[in-house]
Amino acid sequence: MFTWKRYLLAFVITLGIFASAFWISNYFSNKKLADVKAIQDKISVDILSSETEYALLSELSCKDVSNTVLSKEIGSLAEKITYSEENIGNTEQVQQLKKFYSLLQIKDYLLMQKIADRCGVKTVSILYFYTTKDNCSECTKQGYVLTSLRETYPDLRVYSFDYNIDVSAVRALITLYKIDDTKLPAIVLNDKLITGFQSVEEIEKLVPELVKEKAKQEAAAKAVIPAVAK
Repeated sequence: MFTWKRYLLAFVITLGIFASAFWISNYFSNKKLADVKAIQDKISVDILSSETEYALLSELSCKDVSNTVLSKEIGSLAEKITYSEENIGNTEQVQQLKKFYSLLQIKDYLLMQKIADRCGVKTVSILYFYTTKDNCSECTKQGYVLTSLRETYPDLRVYSFDYNIDVSAVRALITLYKIDDTKLPAIVLNDKLITGFQSVEEIEKLVPELVKEKAKQEAAAKAVIPAVAK
């Protein structure tokens, strides 16, 4: 009888530990999704603001307009979606957020094209198409390369799209640029399709204007330092 009670007590304690772990995991997962939705709401406001801003461009100066388009929260949303996929799974809610994110990226891309035409702003954008690592061994590596480039060149805009996501606008891009799911990863740069993994150096050769602009900024910064020291 005493042994039976010990087993029962051990079972209850073990069950309690698992239940607590499950509750804690579920709590943080729900909190992360709530954070994602909060960012989603903020970006929705930014989208409306940007569209209104473009409508007013005929009356406004184009000075520094490229710095006011949309919100940097798009990048933050991407990180949180990735976290949700890895820790919550590919749930319907996560899928909906991915679809929303894809549409936000396309909206940002189109707005930047309009502003470039209206204000003569030089923009460099990369459309990146990928699929799951099970079907594309180099897609994850390509993602790291593009993240590194975006950190090195703040003026570079990288838009990432899941090839298999069920969003008509993304399908339209895939059809427009004739992207084949057997040749992923794929990037579109200056309306030119490039398939297969591309290193940092290879992409830099394709966008020399970014490298030149960064060199100018670094030279200008070095010139300011001695002046401040004096």
